[in-house]
Parts: sequence; C-alpha cells; structure tokens
Amino acid sequence: MKQAFRVAAALAAVALLAAGCAKPSTTTTNGSGSGSGSGAKFTGCMVTDTGGINDKSFNQSSWAGMQAAAATNPNITVKYLPSTTTADYAKNISTFISQKCGIIVTVGFLMGASTEAAAKANPHQKFAIVDCSYSSQCLTGPHENNITQLVFNTAQDAFLGGYLAAGMTKTGKVATYGGMKFGTVTIYMDGFYDGVQYYNQKHHTHVQVLGWSYPSQNGTFAGSFTNITAGQTIANTFIHDGADIIFPVAGGVGLGSAKAVQTADSSGKNIAMFWVDTDGCVSAATYCKYFITSVEKGISTAVKFSVLAAARGHSGGSYVGTLANGGAVLAPYHFWTTKVPAKLQTELGAVKAAIISGQITPQTKAPV
Repeated sequence: MKQAFRVAAALAAVALLAAGCAKPSTTTTNGSGSGSGSGAKFTGCMVTDTGGINDKSFNQSSWAGMQAAAATNPNITVKYLPSTTTADYAKNISTFISQKCGIIVTVGFLMGASTEAAAKANPHQKFAIVDCSYSSQCLTGPHENNITQLVFNTAQDAFLGGYLAAGMTKTGKVATYGGMKFGTVTIYMDGFYDGVQYYNQKHHTHVQVLGWSYPSQNGTFAGSFTNITAGQTIANTFIHDGADIIFPVAGGVGLGSAKAVQTADSSGKNIAMFWVDTDGCVSAATYCKYFITSVEKGISTAVKFSVLAAARGHSGGSYVGTLANGGAVLAPYHFWTTKVPAKLQTELGAVKAAIISGQITPQTKAPV
C-alpha cells in the first residue's frame, strides 16, 4: 500500500463565525511572565477581524497567542484593537503604526489587502497575518519581507480525522463538505478523504466518503460560510444517504449541520460529526456531545511564535503549522473519550508518528 497520499495545496480562507460589536481601542498588558526575557521593551499589537475578541474562533485564539507570548517574555506587552466592520481594518492598522508597535498581527484572510498595503507603505514595520499567504493569493505580491505568513498544513490532521471517521462509522459512509471552494477548505477535505482511503487499505474495508472526491476535486459546497440553513440541509441529505459522521469545513454553516445531527439524534439515529479550525466544544459548546473531535489549526501557537520571533528581530517568511509543531492538531475527544476504542486511538497515534517522521508523506507541500 502506498505510504504517500496526494493532497491539494492552496490557501484561501474559511470565514469567521458571527459578527459582533466593536469596542473602543482596548489595551491589555502582560502580567508576570513565566520564563525570562532580555533586551528592550517590545509591544505586540493585534487587529481583530469582525466578531469580537471573544468570538470563540480566530480572534480569541489569536489573542490567546498574543497573551502567551507576553507570559513567556516579561519585556513583551500586548494589546489589540477590535474591528466592527471591514472598514476598520486599515484604520486600526494605521493607529498601531502610529503607536510604533513592534509587530502588528492581523487576523484572517479578509485582512490581506489592508495588511499588504500597510506593509508596502511601511517597510520597516513588522507584520504577521493569520491564515493568509501569497500562494493563496490572499496576499498578491510581490513578497513583502516584513509580513510573516501564519499558515497551517491541515492535510495532516485532517488525514487523522479521516482515519478516525473510517474507524468509527457504523454505516460505512462518512461525509464532508465545504463552505466555498477555497484552498484552505479543500485541503481539509483532501486530507479527510485520504485518511479514509488509508484506513480502508490497512483494514480491507470500503468506507465511502460522500461530499468530496479527491481524484476529481469536486464535491459539495454550501456557497457560504454563514448560511446555517444550508448546513442543515446538506447534513440532512448526507444522513438520508447513509452517512453517520459528517465533517463540515464551512465556518458558521457547520452550526446548521450540528442542528441536523442533534435532530437526528433525538429521533434515535446515531449520527456524529467533527468540527473545524477550533475546538468545537469551545466554539459551539451546545453541540459538544455530537463532536467526536475537531480538526484544528494551532492559531495560538502560530501567533505566539510570530510575536516572540519579532521580539528577537526576525520578520517575514512563514510559519507552517504541522502535527510536529502543534500547529495542526486533533482536539480532545471530550464526550467521546471512552467511546473511541483504545485500539483505534493507538492506531491514530502510530499514524500521527508516521506522518511526523515522514514514513507517511502527504503530497501536499507546505502551504506557502
């Protein structure tokens, strides 16, 4: 059996959940740090996307990374500005430039254009941007040496998710779908598809994947990252067609699928799902009991890395989150801890180790 699997590489974006009300400029400084630091004082600044600092998604995870950097080095102070609308991006970035921040971290692909314009106009200002890169055309180029791209090789943890789904299904059918056909969406779907195929080949099973075909690069998309009704409709179709595990890669649309799973459960059907990007038991705690796991981006880890690197004088290039560095992970099983067989958990550990060591090498190149 081949130990290498081809997974598409590209980046675009998965939209953030919900919109929220921005507050006036908010500043938070670090408390007592763990570990020691040296050198001049350094300020890390973050501009949120819409949704609020406590969005239980990208903003909140990014801010946790900022705070972790401050806790690591007592010379680092961190603060943020909230964006109520996309019109706030450039204004907030400009405010932080005038405050001479050591690094300005922007959150999400929607901020690509504003971040790049500011970086071009201010070549000595350090920037980092979450889930956005030149290869995805979120940044259009030519490359600016003062922008660090924080991206995630989610083919790796999605591969584990596919393997887990194949090992847990009772019907022999699992499903995935996307919000829109962007590279940061399909890379998850590719990894999930290939993980199922790997399980099939190792166990001589025939688990089917509904909603996505790696060979044809075609599948099911909601056409949105916010249309909850679409997510419910798609999930109900998958359930009708026999899938008992569903993996939405669709931001807030996934809440509709969670509702469909909840309804199916109340009628006696044993349906479960995975969440995406963040731990669903935090992001959508109401539905935690239906989430076997979540296929996560280690956003906090990536942001912490970028701030600490900038404090050491580094700028530009990229950070790629992987299984090895904690930037692409499966969340804890939570309610499913005792339901996932010990043998399957052991197999997943072996597959993870094989990916990290290179014994299993998804054909996806680093997504930058």
